[in-house]
Amino acid sequence: MNSTSSPVFARWALVFLTAATLALAGCGRKGGLDLPPSASDQARAAAASEDQARDAATKGSLSDPSYGMDRGPEAAKGRKRSFILDPLLDSH
Repeated sequence: MNSTSSPVFARWALVFLTAATLALAGCGRKGGLDLPPSASDQARAAAASEDQARDAATKGSLSDPSYGMDRGPEAAKGRKRSFILDPLLDSH
């Protein structure tokens, strides 16, 4: 019997691959792509100012009277529908 065909090995392999996938999915950072090393300083400055402008535009300020005006209306609360696990979840 080959040890690579055992169900225990397959389960551990699946667990390892799932953990590795989730760990690698969390890598990275939010933002634009990095410029190549051969890019000019002018292009780097333009990209940096674009990133700052985009961040400033999305943050907003509470002292700004138009803060939140560009957001769409929030949905009204709907009626509560029952779920099969409600008795289990509601009991404390």
